[in-house]
Amino acid sequence: MTLQQLTYFLAAAEHGSFSAAAQGLFMAQPSLSEQIRKLEAELGVSLFVRVGRGLELTEAGRLLRPHAERTVAAAKEAAESVQEVRDLEGGTVAFGTFGSAHHYLLAGLVQDFRTRHPSVRVRAIGQNSAEVADEVREGRLEAGLVMLPVDDRGLDVRPAMREEQLYVSADPARLTEPMTIQRLADAPLILYDARYAADDPMRRQLRERAQEAGVKLEPQIEVEYVTAALELAARGLGDTVSTLTMIRARGLARKLAGVAFDPPLNDTFAFITRRNAHLSPAAREFMALAEKRVRALERQLRAG
Repeated sequence: MTLQQLTYFLAAAEHGSFSAAAQGLFMAQPSLSEQIRKLEAELGVSLFVRVGRGLELTEAGRLLRPHAERTVAAAKEAAESVQEVRDLEGGTVAFGTFGSAHHYLLAGLVQDFRTRHPSVRVRAIGQNSAEVADEVREGRLEAGLVMLPVDDRGLDVRPAMREEQLYVSADPARLTEPMTIQRLADAPLILYDARYAADDPMRRQLRERAQEAGVKLEPQIEVEYVTAALELAARGLGDTVSTLTMIRARGLARKLAGVAFDPPLNDTFAFITRRNAHLSPAAREFMALAEKRVRALERQLRAG
């Protein structure tokens, strides 16, 4: 039994003939008649009886009619419930980003999306990349933009761009040569993402380097936000690890400078979705605009 067969059955019951029902549905009468015959064969009963030139419902047909009406109405309601999302005229897009993205990426991205689709609500979660990966994996977010590495179990990961991390200080004497992991172990470090220390992508890279070199990193100050780390570094309370983008976004380029790591330490931006997931139209549109923003940021970084 199909929804199409029930629709044809109801049309025939309403019009009292197969030909009138087919005309009302803008289709050929033999096709409609064939589907109703298949429905009758499946149910093992006759649904119509001919009376003169018209049709009347049998007892079985009268019993089926209210059930068919409820089924067809429910299917129509289900289709209408997702239409606003399909047409980007409503619904919510849920997207996750790494914590510092809101300083130089997220606001413009949300503005781009809302300008095009003002009826779609935006839920943009700015967390640590590890937590964004968990939220996407468990289906609470449709997609996200993270820093690698993350746990990629159950995820499709698509790298988008790279940005160099620098050793950042207010003291020019500490920036005379590239920073090695051995020297970093003795530096007055201020590190952020205190709550996610074990899972933070930048800290994971540094920890792996330290383990390979046989040294240990012990920050003197730990804070939650990169902005706080930069402000403390600007006050001379220690040094941190960040990017030129963040230094400029906070207006600290006159107080802070950076030097590259040896070997270079890079952030890799990547888009993530649940493996084999079917994204909503709103999420696909948000992702497309996010990719456009990331490409623009990459061009800006290359231009210096």
